[in-house]
Amino acid sequence: MAMLTIRNLDAAIKERLRVRAAQHGRSMEAEVRGILQTVLQPPERFSERNLYERIRARFAPIGGIDLELPPREPTRDPPRFD
Repeated sequence: MAMLTIRNLDAAIKERLRVRAAQHGRSMEAEVRGILQTVLQPPERFSERNLYERIRARFAPIGGIDLELPPREPTRDPPRFD
């Protein structure tokens, strides 16, 4: 595991970090690790989901979408070239 030292951190930022760590019930060091893991995790790969699933996931937090599609009409016979 690597170590990281942060110098010249603003006192207000340190205080906010201390409060946030206390709210989550962990040390400031554990809180910083959690923040870095969240922010720096690899982006979600959208290619694993199809377009429908991606659109549905995008609108789910605001209540989703409900599109009523009209019934399909019977298809025509293809043209004949006799």
